[in-house]
Amino acid sequence: MTSTYRAAVLGSPIAHSLSPVLHRAAFAALGLDGWRYDRFEVDEAGLPGFLAGLDAAGPDGGAWAGFSLTMPLKRAVIPLLDEVSTTARSVDAVNTLVFTADGRRSGHNTDVPGLVNALRERGITEVPSAAVLGAGATASSALAALAGMGAREVTVYVRSPGRAREMAKLGERLGVTVRTADWARGAEALAHPLTVATTPAGATDGFAGDLTASPGALFDVLYHPWPTRLAGACAERGATVLGGLDLLVHQAVLQNEFFTGRAPGPLAAIRAAGEAAIAGR
Repeated sequence: MTSTYRAAVLGSPIAHSLSPVLHRAAFAALGLDGWRYDRFEVDEAGLPGFLAGLDAAGPDGGAWAGFSLTMPLKRAVIPLLDEVSTTARSVDAVNTLVFTADGRRSGHNTDVPGLVNALRERGITEVPSAAVLGAGATASSALAALAGMGAREVTVYVRSPGRAREMAKLGERLGVTVRTADWARGAEALAHPLTVATTPAGATDGFAGDLTASPGALFDVLYHPWPTRLAGACAERGATVLGGLDLLVHQAVLQNEFFTGRAPGPLAAIRAAGEAAIAGR
């Protein structure tokens, strides 16, 4: 059957991505039999050519509805867009590319509201202060999410002075006081009511043995491997712990609404598919 609409996730590396599992489950739950969702290995250098050659990107036709974007494309895509949402512009990160009815490329960020919605689902609705581990595109989205939840002071633990300055400037735009601390002191982050860890696998492992007896809540955006050493150590001490699947599910719900125009997105079906995929790895 020829596809009616197509979507896909782009990034590098991309083989590990759960996005195809989540979005295919959403299409099935919505009865969208003519939709398909794929993955494509695309890096920063290859992105302009990929977008320019979309007509040749697949053999079986189907109009493109949009793309999910993961690293390293969340910032690289911005110059290639016709319009960028206020939220995406505020954090300089686009994780959702949608093609409008007139063929324009529209960029959005569902990481920010996805973070907020995931925390609210776990009963965390306000955070007066918080910490962020890392300073990349996801960290920027985390800072914006925290600002929207009432945080007025956020400590960001970074390795690079340049990234520290970038996060401080972002905090000024968002109305949040950003204090930076050396990455080596990252275990101290868990003394805050909430910490969002945005770094690659293994980066926070060294902090697991240096936690306080009663750490605050942790939102670790990784989902493979899971739990991370830091997440496991926090859970053992009774802390509320959220993982990357929580973020993936909630941002995918919003992406699905962008792609299909169907609201609300099928949260339960997306979550069940993600849990089954992780359990099978």
